[in-house]
Amino acid sequence: MDLGARIAEWDAEAPAYDEPADHGLTDRAVRSAWRTLLLGALPPAPARVADLGCGTGTLSLLLAEEGYRVDGVDFSPAMVERARAKLAGVERATVTEGDAYEPPLPASSYDAVLCRHVLWAMPDPATALARWLDLLRPGGRLVLVEGAWSTGAGLTAAATVDLVAGAGLEPSLTLLDDPALWGGPTTDERYLVSAVTG
Repeated sequence: MDLGARIAEWDAEAPAYDEPADHGLTDRAVRSAWRTLLLGALPPAPARVADLGCGTGTLSLLLAEEGYRVDGVDFSPAMVERARAKLAGVERATVTEGDAYEPPLPASSYDAVLCRHVLWAMPDPATALARWLDLLRPGGRLVLVEGAWSTGAGLTAAATVDLVAGAGLEPSLTLLDDPALWGGPTTDERYLVSAVTG
């Protein structure tokens, strides 16, 4: 699928994107579960975080409210419009329209790169990962939330661990099987892989 078709696909998803419990985080318990997960995975605030494939900016907002400086990137104009509306007046967060595959962000400038449900959609996940790692300062942290979903889309945990190890890092795997993260029980594989650069 070419870039234009991919953008159009995600633009079409934007109006209803926040409806699932883990996307909009409007349920207090689900939001709390994601807050706990991310604060445990990321370096402490006020770390600078690149939120790649930020969608409607839900995680960017959550982190900014916790004192992080967040730069979100998404290639869907409709997603970016919603993210900017959600983050209006939030001084510690920005949203840029751009492709997460080639993030338009400065190299060696971030304490963490966060990607949720993005790596699986990249044309070449290994290339994307290398570009994301270029954004990190020495000792920066990569945080990937991914899954192998019942729809057949996604990446297995083993595949993601292999990709991170192939980039020269030591991956840490956490299974995300807590129903509180998703608003109910799930039957597919959902997980977080993190690693720290040298």
